[in-house]
Amino acid sequence: MNRKHALMIFVGAWVSAGLLTWFLYASTKTPRIEKTIPIQAAAHDMPAGTLLRKADLKTVRMLERDVPKDAILDQAAALNRPLLFPVTANEAVTLSKISSATGIEGLAAIIEVGKRAVAVPITDSSGAGLIQPRAHVDVLFTKPGSAAEAVTTTILEDAVVLAIGRNTEAANSSTTAAANALAQAPRTTAQSATLLVTPEQARKLELAKNEGKISLALRNPLDRSVTADQSATTSQALYPVNEFAHAKPVHLDPPKVVVQTKAPPTPKNVVDVFRGDKHVREVFP
Repeated sequence: MNRKHALMIFVGAWVSAGLLTWFLYASTKTPRIEKTIPIQAAAHDMPAGTLLRKADLKTVRMLERDVPKDAILDQAAALNRPLLFPVTANEAVTLSKISSATGIEGLAAIIEVGKRAVAVPITDSSGAGLIQPRAHVDVLFTKPGSAAEAVTTTILEDAVVLAIGRNTEAANSSTTAAANALAQAPRTTAQSATLLVTPEQARKLELAKNEGKISLALRNPLDRSVTADQSATTSQALYPVNEFAHAKPVHLDPPKVVVQTKAPPTPKNVVDVFRGDKHVREVFP
């Protein structure tokens, strides 16, 4: 009886060991089947401002852990809405990439609610050389005048560029349509930059355009800081402070005061004549 009992225990141990080994092997070697979720993606390359239609979207499955938080699951939520940013084929279309407005297409569709698009004249020397659409810039205003009157100040910070001339896509955009448009666009030295600003900033820009010269300073799009020193820069900042520190003082003599006097009268011949108690003075030239 003890022998049978021992044999059963031995067999049970072997079976348990075999099951445990199989379980460990299955959990480490067998590929896991992860849950996927269907989301909406771009069917082809599309530039910003494209009004989304059914042919522009397709349903793709993505691993649940890789799905963006603002991914669009229902195609109806994206139809007839314009893109705020360019997208490439198979790229997930998210709520942050489409406008809340419907039925609008083109540049007007990518203007945020409450903002305005204002064009300012620029040249290559005033900022157009390296600045592309979707860049973040500071706007500098220079008031011309004499050395004492000329002044430069920053009137806007961290403004978004919607377009340079007629180009609304960056030069390194991967969209085919945008690349072809940029390749065929003529290059001009004088053009305009369209900035996304508030109504108050739009009024300030309009005044600056008529009062002096505007230039753009390119900034890192991740840098959202605001400069604490908002003072204007004058021509005195272009010269070293100690430029005249060792100069010898110059003593100037006080100006001489010249007093004009009247010329003395020409002398004349005078004869005194006494006739008794009477005195008569005769004057001869």
